[in-house]
Amino acid sequence: MIGEITPAALHASLSGLAQRQRVTADNIANINTPGFLAGRVDFEGSLRGALRNGETPSINGGTVARSLEPTNTNGNNVNLDAETLIATETGLRYQLALNALDGKYNSIRTALRTQ
Repeated sequence: MIGEITPAALHASLSGLAQRQRVTADNIANINTPGFLAGRVDFEGSLRGALRNGETPSINGGTVARSLEPTNTNGNNVNLDAETLIATETGLRYQLALNALDGKYNSIRTALRTQ
């Protein structure tokens, strides 16, 4: 049986991915805003560390930092191609985590029915 840490890890992943999706949407919305620096969300490092130490991961999302990528002449560094790729990858990872969580709950339901 999968350990009890699995649902917490999946929920933390979903929270971090949702935050990344919001930040990416904000980046795209500000693509023409002078001086705007793209945001980046990192939650994987803290999630990996918590799991490695056997701790229950935090479900508060990740940390948001401003990108240090080079800027355009107006001081904006949002790259639409990069943001589109990030949004697509984040959406796929979110769907994968949802499927894994669904599988976890289905196995619990099955185990409860057989008892």
